[in-house]
Amino acid sequence: MKTPKTPILALLATVITVSALASCSTDDTTSADSATTVSIDTATGPVEVPQNPQRVVALDNTSLETLRAFGVEPVALPKPIMPYEGFEDWIDDDAILDVGTHREPNLEIVNEAEPDLIIGGYRFSEYTDELGRIAPTLDIAPSDDAEGGYVESLKRQTASLGVVFDREEQASEIIAALDAAEDNAAERTTGQSVFLSVVSGGKIDNGAGRIGRIIEPLNLRDVFAGEAGDVHGDSGLAPEAVAAANPEWMIVLDRDAAAGEPGAAPAKSVIDAQEAFAHTTFASEDQIVYLDPYFYTRESIQAYAETYEQLADAFSNAS
Repeated sequence: MKTPKTPILALLATVITVSALASCSTDDTTSADSATTVSIDTATGPVEVPQNPQRVVALDNTSLETLRAFGVEPVALPKPIMPYEGFEDWIDDDAILDVGTHREPNLEIVNEAEPDLIIGGYRFSEYTDELGRIAPTLDIAPSDDAEGGYVESLKRQTASLGVVFDREEQASEIIAALDAAEDNAAERTTGQSVFLSVVSGGKIDNGAGRIGRIIEPLNLRDVFAGEAGDVHGDSGLAPEAVAAANPEWMIVLDRDAAAGEPGAAPAKSVIDAQEAFAHTTFASEDQIVYLDPYFYTRESIQAYAETYEQLADAFSNAS
């Protein structure tokens, strides 16, 4: 299950092609930055973008926490699909335009924002061409299909953002934090079996399709590996099937809590109510890990680092 990691320097040297063009001026930082461009490798090939862009439209949720760490405040965001906690100031700020969701994004709003750079991709990947006609658009979102898997591509995304915003050192620190948390969690997982679950609408689904990326670098065995996982709430999995598999651990994402579904039962109450789980190892040993519900809308490098810290603590305390 473990995926070899790419050293930070190698990330910068091999993943990102930097072609900073010499500025023709001056002592004015803004003018100098606006006259400098960098070439970034994206999902659609190299894209030349301004370094330190002043007006950024950020559509890829996974980039938001890194942008915030860099001190970048976007001029437009997809507010309905952002984490409800942690970004209240951006969501409530009327000066930051709302692009809407990926299902029906308002590209006129994107244009109205007059961006120097659009960070697209992920849920907005199908709009890359249209967005590119408005401003330079980067699709550097992490991907399951990327070399090394999703978690490794999170690191490349962070390194790329560090180049774009001239924050390479800070990007390296963020990547190093994930590496340390990942290594710690990997050391404490020794082949245990696990059920990856998403709870939504009072139903417990196979969440491998949504959170299976978490265990990419860990020494865990998904009891339903190779079977279709839940993406939008219906994997067809029955609690009795989970009980029959009898995993040692269960990792749970409470989707309804993240989506703010009114009246939804908390995931813990749904799981505790399952009679079929009464004699399973994960229930009897209290080996159930509930993820931050906003992991569903964060999916950032910071969210993964926190999750690995959480898993390292859980498995360490159980050993």
